[in-house]
Amino acid sequence: MGGDEHNARAGSGPARLIIADDHDLIRAGFRLVLEQEPDFAVVGEASSGREALELCRTLRPDVVVMDVAMPGMDGLEATRRIKEEYPEVAVLVVTAHENPEYMLEALKAGAAGYVLKSSPLPRMISALRRLLSGESPLNQELAARLIQDLARHPTGPGAPEPAEELTSREREVLLLMARGRTNPEIARELVISRGTAKSHVQNIIRKLGVSDRTQAVARAFELGLIDSSGSRSERGKND
Repeated sequence: MGGDEHNARAGSGPARLIIADDHDLIRAGFRLVLEQEPDFAVVGEASSGREALELCRTLRPDVVVMDVAMPGMDGLEATRRIKEEYPEVAVLVVTAHENPEYMLEALKAGAAGYVLKSSPLPRMISALRRLLSGESPLNQELAARLIQDLARHPTGPGAPEPAEELTSREREVLLLMARGRTNPEIARELVISRGTAKSHVQNIIRKLGVSDRTQAVARAFELGLIDSSGSRSERGKND
């Protein structure tokens, strides 16, 4: 996550956000709240999934705040397309659906996490900050369900090899990430500082070529670094 908070940003400065929602008032409300935060900069707005994809091609944001129910290309399809073309862009889904199965579909499409539309706006800000600092915006119960589902149904074959090999310590951290551990919990289990745990997580995300820890776990399953029991695979143990 770069030298600051987000792995996709080359340097310091506010995170670049796109807001995608087909309701003008909701976009305006999100913009009003987010632009009061010095670490966020809203660089574009989209009223459909296709528009969000086009804006990603021209603006290359750090994060897309993505509504799901939009006309034409919906938020799930837009998330898939954005992650295919720009895996470094993180997507935070905003949804009215509280069904965990529905949320899992969003995460499998490539979303880093989700917030409910009924949530207070400060919760969205908190979720964005957690995402950008290398933490997961997901609660641990849903993260565990996602991991189990990914183990049974990998997101797709042919994942590219990491640009750099993971170190032995990074593979230990990756295994704990797959078990839904937070950075403080990783630090306690490995008897390292929180800053060191965060650094390991950021290095894993960078090496696996993804935008967030949720997708890092998904990529690890695709690469065979973690097996279906949530353990290091033989490949992970031997390299």
